[in-house]
Amino acid sequence: MKRRAFRSALLASAFAVATALGAGVVAHPTAAAAQQAPKDLNTIQPVPTDYTPKKTPWGDYDFRGIWPIENLNSAHILFQRPKEYGNRQYVTDEEFQRRVDAAKRSDGNYVSPDKAKGVGTPGTQGLADWVQHSALMRRTGMVISPANGQLPPLTPKAEKLFEQGRSSWTPGIEFHWVDDFDTWDRCISRGFPASMFPFRYNNGIRVFQSPGYITIVLEMLGTRVIPISNDPNYKWPKGVESWMGNSRAHWEGKTLVIDTSNIKSGDSASHDGLKRAASPVNVATQNAPPFNTTPTSPQAHTVERLTMTGPDTITYEVTYTDPEVYTAPWTARLEWTRNDKYEFYEYACAEGDEQVRNYITASKAHIQQISSGEVDPKKERDMRERYAQQFDYDPGTGPRPGAPGGGRGQAGAAPAAGQQGGARPAPPAGAAAGQRPNG
Repeated sequence: MKRRAFRSALLASAFAVATALGAGVVAHPTAAAAQQAPKDLNTIQPVPTDYTPKKTPWGDYDFRGIWPIENLNSAHILFQRPKEYGNRQYVTDEEFQRRVDAAKRSDGNYVSPDKAKGVGTPGTQGLADWVQHSALMRRTGMVISPANGQLPPLTPKAEKLFEQGRSSWTPGIEFHWVDDFDTWDRCISRGFPASMFPFRYNNGIRVFQSPGYITIVLEMLGTRVIPISNDPNYKWPKGVESWMGNSRAHWEGKTLVIDTSNIKSGDSASHDGLKRAASPVNVATQNAPPFNTTPTSPQAHTVERLTMTGPDTITYEVTYTDPEVYTAPWTARLEWTRNDKYEFYEYACAEGDEQVRNYITASKAHIQQISSGEVDPKKERDMRERYAQQFDYDPGTGPRPGAPGGGRGQAGAAPAAGQQGGARPAPPAGAAAGQRPNG
């Protein structure tokens, strides 16, 4: 079965629901001075630590609240830096103004729910105000290391597994069984640290605290209960893994540092469900690598740093290390903005989910149509090819190019040698007629 518009419709409807429920309303960050660009646009500035948060009754710094990151998605701050910015960590005044103007247009397109037709509300509320006051909006992207703002190249072993991987996002495969889908397709997990980055919808984050613990509740598929302790007994034995890993936290001054290991390891190429794993970065984050087939090794490890930079802002920074998969560590930094009026609703993903079964059924029918000569696969277009092409654009880089089509590659062009992304090998001969590709 070639890719229909099903996933697009699903994403569009889910985004519309999220917007209708208040995701389009953006809180105002309080760091008004944050919009002063540094003189050196190429060097990332340290996270400010001059703000002192209030404390909980038991003496920890108080991070409790609701911190949706939908504004990053609405403002089109990309995960990997647009190539137009080169090695710059910060935008120029002209580029920043383009972002402000785009946010104003988005706010101008807002239609209240009582006047909107169908599900969802077009446009945003308060996005321009957030853009003008958020420290993040002076940055060129979320990835701050390596210096070029791109994820490091994969190791040869990981690159092979990436190319052989299967998910509903990968072109050229048919769906034979549940092991042809990724963990997000199956409502299990978005992956880690992928779950901490903005997605197309449902970007709420809520923080609870109690003595000795901090709990991070994600609106979509994830709750992390994290002990705050240096006790080595909180570290799991090697081989005990979970989708969100084994996290332990401690305080370094006013910054909460979370160390996570024991992340579910595996790949997307295996047909053994116990050996499959989620990608560390998900395709639903703007300008992330395609296909959701990046593997995770047992050496995967993260260090997260959460620092309150004002009463309504948290700087979130994560460094990811997996020497079996990436040739170097990488670091992303983003901003959480408090919005305690943001409401969480149940993310009922698995209940009544018939999509995986329907894909398999339709795929079998498609294979039969090819075998009988009713369908010529050479004349069909695999709609999943578009996921290999950048289709989100930062308004700071200038007018958006034409809609992507045809070719493949990260950032609208073929990636450099060794860089993750871009074309996948064509399916082996006979794959369309029922033979498992990559099997």
